[in-house]
Amino acid sequence: MLRKSKVHLCSVALALLTAGPPASALPVAVAPTLRYTLAMPAPQTHYFEVKMELGGFPADYTDVKMPVWAPGSYLVREFAKNVEGLQARTAAGQPLAVEKINKNTWRVRHPKQASFQLSYRVYAFELTVRTSFVDADHGYLNGSSVFMYPAENKGLGSTVVVQPAAGWTQVSTALRPGPEKFTYKSANYDELADSPMEIGNQKVLEFTANGTPHQVAMYGTYTVDETKLVADLKKVCEEAHRVVGQNPLDHYLFIVHNLERGGGGLEHLYSTTLQVTRTAYGTEAGYKSFLGLAAHEYFHLWNVKRIRPVALGPFNYDQENYTNMLWVSEGMTEYYSKLINERAGVLTRDEYLGKLGNAITEVENTPGNRIQSAADASFDAWIKFYRPNENSSNAQISYYSKGDLIGTVLDLNIAEATKGEKHLDDVFRLLYDTYYKKAGRGFTDQEFQDAVATVAGRRYDEFFRSSVYGTKPLDYATALGYAGLALSSAPLSPDGTLGATLSTRTGRLLVAGVVRDGAAWTGGLNVNDEILQINGVAPGEGNLAPVAGASSGTLELKSAPAGTEVTLQVRRDGLTRDLKLKMLANPDRKFKVQPLPSPSAAQQRVLARWLGPTK
Repeated sequence: MLRKSKVHLCSVALALLTAGPPASALPVAVAPTLRYTLAMPAPQTHYFEVKMELGGFPADYTDVKMPVWAPGSYLVREFAKNVEGLQARTAAGQPLAVEKINKNTWRVRHPKQASFQLSYRVYAFELTVRTSFVDADHGYLNGSSVFMYPAENKGLGSTVVVQPAAGWTQVSTALRPGPEKFTYKSANYDELADSPMEIGNQKVLEFTANGTPHQVAMYGTYTVDETKLVADLKKVCEEAHRVVGQNPLDHYLFIVHNLERGGGGLEHLYSTTLQVTRTAYGTEAGYKSFLGLAAHEYFHLWNVKRIRPVALGPFNYDQENYTNMLWVSEGMTEYYSKLINERAGVLTRDEYLGKLGNAITEVENTPGNRIQSAADASFDAWIKFYRPNENSSNAQISYYSKGDLIGTVLDLNIAEATKGEKHLDDVFRLLYDTYYKKAGRGFTDQEFQDAVATVAGRRYDEFFRSSVYGTKPLDYATALGYAGLALSSAPLSPDGTLGATLSTRTGRLLVAGVVRDGAAWTGGLNVNDEILQINGVAPGEGNLAPVAGASSGTLELKSAPAGTEVTLQVRRDGLTRDLKLKMLANPDRKFKVQPLPSPSAAQQRVLARWLGPTK
């Protein structure tokens, strides 16, 4: 008995030695937490002040990052350039060492300090839909240009506390509200970066569409019938919903900046920011243009934010995120913006067809359409689209404009192939169900083509190869014929042209653009040449004319018959020289889309499926 007892006691002692301290003495892992405080105590100086409070970070150091771009705007903008005064401290206020290890990453060393704080200022004085701005009147921010994030914890949720400047009473954002006023929650950094904020005294309009509450935060001075505006936005939103037929929203926010000069928008998961010239509502064309912009950005909540190419989420905020598919993400969204407004009755059928003719005119008169494919335009957006120069129209095509027309042609082909039973809406419904709802991911280039084939019941591989990934002209006439529409064209001008645009913006008459293969191109006239004389006389009303549709101060030589010789005296690099050019026939054409007088029953079915019932 005693011998067995001794063995038993020794075994217990050994077990205690090898087991370590009791469970109650073990350090307990603390879940990481992140809290931001956003302040703007002196808004007239254009600075946001940010404090990050991080807890549950037991490593010796933590890297924090500032994105280099804003999703939806495909250009590396280097937001870290606006960061100043970055400091780190322990929770008790003791300074910590910070080292910047690359252009947008800071390493905070906090050994044995699982909780610490980071503070910095952001200079914000660029009022666009993709950047941030604060002045004495209001603050506006996109999260990717203001909020840093812990590099290894991008999926970490956070709390954001906003401290508006003195006298400001409103914060408009799609972030979920917290328990206290001006406190908000984000599920992860992607959501924080994707939820812009308008801070100030903006007026907030409200309506319900598809059972979902919508807000319209109107900043700036404007004059509009607000009742009509809200009613029309409601119609646009409800018509946009019908395309995919599924509502992923429980709230939505329009932030509208009414400015002296404004234009453009940027999409987000539960919101958008629009910029509009404040007087635009005063004309029918300006008002409808605003509704077109609203329709474009609203439709993005399906196309791009949920139905997306694989490259567009989860995002890499450190570098370019390449895709060939912006002609779908942006171009087809532009296509649907007009289609939605036609179906909603904002545009008449004739207005829609007029816009379609103008879109064809724009693309077919752009020399770059024969040089760059829609897919290449998408992939190279990062280095070309947002950095245009005087030669861009000669070498590039907009994935917005070309994608719009690809959408038109594909839609009509699908409707014809299915005898008016299906169309492009059904492709987006299939993509939504297959990749967003079921797979939880984006689609590949091939998967998009497969979806079109599934809906149409036939493949369009040659169309994609030659007219999307290549530069073969789109067959508008055949596609429009399926819907009982005829495409016609006529020369934009019967006279000759020099193929050059001129500008007086600097107080001198300078060459602003030269058209590929035109008289100026082949004759050696250069951009930035100063025009001193035209046929021996000073330039003026007698030999110059405004360019139709161009901005003020954009001119061209007055029309003359093709073959007319023109002598120009120009100054280049401080030296004067004479050039002799011969005007060439104007290659540009004006396209028009009109209904056929007696469409067949099959054509009427396609037209009804495409544009909806005649209103």
